[in-house]
Amino acid sequence: QVQLVESGGGLVQAGGSLRLSCTASGRTFSGYHMAWFRQAPGKLREFVAVISQSSVRTNYADSVKGRFTITRDNAKSTMYLQMNNLKPEDTAVYYCAADENPGTYLVPSKYNYWGQGTQVTVSS
Repeated sequence: QVQLVESGGGLVQAGGSLRLSCTASGRTFSGYHMAWFRQAPGKLREFVAVISQSSVRTNYADSVKGRFTITRDNAKSTMYLQMNNLKPEDTAVYYCAADENPGTYLVPSKYNYWGQGTQVTVSS
């Protein structure tokens, strides 16, 4: 079991930046692939970014490439999402997710552990 807690959300103007954090407790953090998903009102939860256990591999949704950066610090059991040049369409609840071997990393159901979410609102 691993418990995940997100933080860092808030209200920001378009073009601004935010950094989200996801802190894990429980089992060894370094054993998990970690990902960010987001869900806007009335929409399905969608993949944002994923990072492998040792940070060797990262992948991003096309909509955030070049603007968002996913990183992790295994010594602190924490994952981050640096979000720059935010757009109103980035407004959503952002969730962190973990799994030892998600396989198809784009699919939310492949992840066994989830945080409670943090709201990001980007005003135009």
